[in-house]
Amino acid sequence: MPNLTRRRLLGAAGGGALGIAAGGGFALGRTTDDEAVAATTFPFYGERQAGITTPSQDRLAFGALDLTLTSAADLRDLLRTWTTAAERMTRGVPAGDPGNEPLAPPEDTGEALDLHAARLTITIGFGPGVFERDGEDRFGLASRRPQALRELPALPGEDLEAERSGGDLCVQACADDPQVAFHAVRNLTRLARGAATLRWTQLGFGRTSSVTSSQETMRNLQGFKDGTKNLKGDDDDAMRKHVIVGAGEPQRWMHGGSYMVTRRIRMLIEAWDRTTLDDQELTIGRRKLSGSPLTGTKEHDALDFKARGADGKPAMPLNAHVRLAAPETNGGVAILRRGYSYTDGIDAASGQLDAGLFFIAFQRDPRQFIELQRRLGATDALNEYIRHTGSAVFAVPPGAVRGGYVGDGLLRA
Repeated sequence: MPNLTRRRLLGAAGGGALGIAAGGGFALGRTTDDEAVAATTFPFYGERQAGITTPSQDRLAFGALDLTLTSAADLRDLLRTWTTAAERMTRGVPAGDPGNEPLAPPEDTGEALDLHAARLTITIGFGPGVFERDGEDRFGLASRRPQALRELPALPGEDLEAERSGGDLCVQACADDPQVAFHAVRNLTRLARGAATLRWTQLGFGRTSSVTSSQETMRNLQGFKDGTKNLKGDDDDAMRKHVIVGAGEPQRWMHGGSYMVTRRIRMLIEAWDRTTLDDQELTIGRRKLSGSPLTGTKEHDALDFKARGADGKPAMPLNAHVRLAAPETNGGVAILRRGYSYTDGIDAASGQLDAGLFFIAFQRDPRQFIELQRRLGATDALNEYIRHTGSAVFAVPPGAVRGGYVGDGLLRA
């Protein structure tokens, strides 16, 4: 097997050869093993966009953009361009010509040359501003806006910053190599020049939720296993019930799509680190080392909300995070989480770490998240240690077919 680059693929299936045979004349990998290709890439074209129910990767680059173009035809052209480039990059191929014309800027920025595809997925979504802004039907698409796609209402427990919230379009790039993920967002942003500008970005590391039944539950920056009871992307029944938009949606272009909610959740690390282990576990409702609920001994033991301690009080506090977040206490409301840890240096005002969770959730209707967050934001013991500082919502259309583009159902004349 050829030598690998220094950025090893952390989650490649089977541990076999990790290079890919890149098409289009630009070889970013160094193997022609078809099984290795399949193990390290996710197809861009398909019934659903990749990056929702596919196994979560180790790294995230996320960008939200504001549109500056003026017509639906221009938006259609942008999405066609993005689809072509995104499909290439998910195969490990440059977004365009990386530099055969010395008198013109390269069509690919080049930092992913010689790197593998790294299981890259690129997911594109539309914010409410694509359909209407300040009462204006900007692109003649207001009549095609799904009823569920609205700006999120004010929610308890948030201190939002405008520069970290909102956006007309989003690009979620997940990969096992941070440079591959960054390269994807950078190049799609470059291709949007003159049509859209970056509003905010977020880099993430260390996935905080298992998205398929085969993935191990990872830990967040508070040191607890995060997302033990997360929905699983390979549970088709659960996806149809909670995550994927069905035929009941009047806007047919969203059938097979989903809604993405993002929340930048800052953890007050220094305060948390001064809290006793017992208080931390009572706040979360799980044991820190094993991940088991306070009412069990193993991570995946069922939550027992009726259990009582020796003092006669509930063994799991009424305001414990996992108790309030559980579908059993929320009328069955469930979402598919796909978040990442982040660290953005030091907060100048406080001199403390700016670090936490970049929360990403997919659901059939954003009201699933709203209902859950209203409950959590009001009474969750964890609120003492977190602040929601960024927020956005996007409609994620179904996948594109070869020859089409993401969102073509919306923009088809």
